[in-house]
Formats: sequence, C-alpha cells, structure tokens
Amino acid sequence: MQIDVGGFKRALGRYATGVVVVSAHSAGHDHAMTANSFTAVSLDPPLVLFCVEQDARFHDAVQDAGVFGVSVLAAEHRSIATWLSTPGRPLIGQLTTVPHTRGPNDCVLISGALAHLECEIRDVHAAGDHSIVVGEVIHLTASDDPPPALLYYRSRYASTPGAY
Repeated sequence: MQIDVGGFKRALGRYATGVVVVSAHSAGHDHAMTANSFTAVSLDPPLVLFCVEQDARFHDAVQDAGVFGVSVLAAEHRSIATWLSTPGRPLIGQLTTVPHTRGPNDCVLISGALAHLECEIRDVHAAGDHSIVVGEVIHLTASDDPPPALLYYRSRYASTPGAY
C-alpha cells in the first residue's frame, strides 16, 4: 500500500510535541536547528535522540562536533523556533539576535529555556531521508518554576496552559 505524503503529514500533525533547539559548534561556527523530533531513549545511561535531515548542513556539523546542546523551548521562544527552522538562513550570524549562553562543551544554549542538555554522540542511524542521532547526556539543567512550554501541533506552534 502506497502512503500519501500529505496524509502522512496530517496524521503525524495530530501528535503534539515539544519544541527544542539543537546546537553544535563545528569548523569554527555555531550551528543550530529547531526540532520536534526529540525524545528520551534510556535512563541508564541517560540517552536522548533527535532526527535531522541527511542533506541539512546541521547533519554533518553535529557529527563533526561529536557533542550537541539541546534547549527545551518556552512559549516565549516562538520567534526563535521559527527563525532556526527557516530554510536557507545564513550560517554566519544566525544566532546574533538570539539570546544564548554556552555550556561546558561550547554548545549554544538558548537563554530562558525550560531545560538545557549537553550530549555526546553515541550512535547515528540512517532512517529514510533523515538520521537518528543518539546522545548520552553529560550535563543538564532544568527550571524549577518553568513558564508555559512551546508545542508543535497541526503544523503550528502552540503552548501549554499556564504553569503546572
């Protein structure tokens, strides 16, 4: 049975996800991308994964870096998520107007994010037109009193209701 790409996207769009920015520092440049294909894999060891298009420049950059940062975005980061998911944005200067800090492994971490993780790559698996990048968490921080989270649902950004 042939699956219609549009129908596939609509079906998956019914699954609400959180939104993260994944970052890496490679060849003297900061690289970053918005992702909603991010999840925990294991507690022992602490593993997470994200998916990246194989022909995206971030694909090679993160593998070259060997480490990556993850910023779990708050609802207030919607414009950052939109910017870092814009195809063809310039590599140089893409983070100039994005408030950020650097983690212990030189990864860009978005200021005010709900949580930050820094990870070492453990595995990369080819999967269709994407790769699944699995990383072991080596540093993390999480907000004690987080604001509403940024969500992605039906191809649009949304947010969780007030604080829990």
